[in-house]
Amino acid sequence: MTLYLGIDGGGTKTEFVCIDQTGAVRARALTGTTYHLQVGLDEAVARLAKGIDAICAQLSVSREQFGYVFFGLPAFGEDAVVDPLLRAACGQLLGHDRYACDNDMVCGWAGSLACADGINLVAGTGSIAYGERQGRKARAGGWGEIFSDEGSAYWIAIQGLNLFTRMSDGRVAEGPLRRAFVEAFDLGADLDICARVMGERGLARDEIAALAPIVSRAAADGDIEAAAILERAAVELVEIAHALRGKLGFLADETVSLSWSGGVLTKLAEVREPFLRGLEQRGRYELVTPRHEPGVGAALYAALLERNAA
Repeated sequence: MTLYLGIDGGGTKTEFVCIDQTGAVRARALTGTTYHLQVGLDEAVARLAKGIDAICAQLSVSREQFGYVFFGLPAFGEDAVVDPLLRAACGQLLGHDRYACDNDMVCGWAGSLACADGINLVAGTGSIAYGERQGRKARAGGWGEIFSDEGSAYWIAIQGLNLFTRMSDGRVAEGPLRRAFVEAFDLGADLDICARVMGERGLARDEIAALAPIVSRAAADGDIEAAAILERAAVELVEIAHALRGKLGFLADETVSLSWSGGVLTKLAEVREPFLRGLEQRGRYELVTPRHEPGVGAALYAALLERNAA
């Protein structure tokens, strides 16, 4: 029986999914994020090894027995120095060359649309859109949390932290968001938040992204400024998706299949609903409920790559 292993490396966790030739899931495993910019290259590779070993142990197989493996890795394709090192490390882990590496955005697309033409928008820890049309591949967004990743959980959290500072200063009228951050961090004084977020024991990227629900709860409690952050997140995500439509060459009268993955759009109705309204105003889209999760998508893509290589 041929086995295909897919690896979906996200900003918070990395999922390993193995399917057989019928598409049935045979094994799953989880490790922490393999975002090398956060944990370092060596740790990212160590986590990949741990997840692969967990799959092998569940199935009583060796690494050499996978028919094909796809590594969807955070930030892959964005560093001409690190990419070859990651690709080589993946080959060393497997002991064979039946594998490919790409950005984890591919996992979301392959899962949500089952490898069919269209667009998938990822809005989780970061944000990025990826799509394919008649063999053409393109991406939009996803330039990193320092100056991009608009509409992501990290972006929402940073906007929320900024709003907290403005409320604390009196630059913006105080709303429920300020109290929500005080309670979340158990602050004795508002300025203590600086050390909590940026100090020696400050927060990592995924930990900052985990603050996004504070903003959504404040909005639900009637905070107008917090609600505006979520509205802006929706607008940014619409812009990312619609820009990608143009890059892929979809015609104005062509209906584009669009799906999404990531906690911002799946869990935050305050972002999802204005996003869907905004998208409807921009063009012809067919909204597709994700057919599979990104981890399964990575495995399906591994099987597709093997077929294309045959």
